[in-house]
Amino acid sequence: METTALQTEINIVLLLAFLCMLVGRSLAMRKRGIRAIVFGKTDKRDFLLVLVVLLLVYPAIAKAAGLPMWSLLLEPFWDTPAPGWAGLALCVLAIVGFAASLKSFGDSFRVGIDVERPDKLVTTGMFAYSRNPLYLCIILFFTGSFLTHRNIVVLAALIIFLLAINRQIRREEDFLKKHYGAEFDDYCEKVRRFI
Repeated sequence: METTALQTEINIVLLLAFLCMLVGRSLAMRKRGIRAIVFGKTDKRDFLLVLVVLLLVYPAIAKAAGLPMWSLLLEPFWDTPAPGWAGLALCVLAIVGFAASLKSFGDSFRVGIDVERPDKLVTTGMFAYSRNPLYLCIILFFTGSFLTHRNIVVLAALIIFLLAINRQIRREEDFLKKHYGAEFDDYCEKVRRFI
């Protein structure tokens, strides 16, 4: 098997592991009566992010499974496999960090802004080092995916995803400031947005 094809397949497996963690955590919380997925409830434009994720996921799956895709869009920017291995290392680091962040989040974990049932402000664990460790891990993962696939489709999806994450973080920070007030302000003084 060609090295880049192997890297693509490993990246897909890691992406599935990433998604399984997210869905598994949400389902486990739902069994305990906590609705973790509130994405799009406060702003329907949040669903545009789903299109971006599909834009990122489809080329990888299309390439590995031989599905239709304009080949020019999948042409790699460079031929050397070394950045792909570095990208996969970033993906693994992101998955480990994501798992640690989910653990730190506890029952406060939400996908989206939960204005109806917000939980306590989490400032310990991974959140003692970054106010947004989940987003940081997602950024690391998709940066690693770009290094693995190294094509225009994944680069475009990564850029759009970065813009969407920035928008979401600002919306969440506005909500947290209104909801937690001085507690959130103190936290912001101690811990940076990313690292």
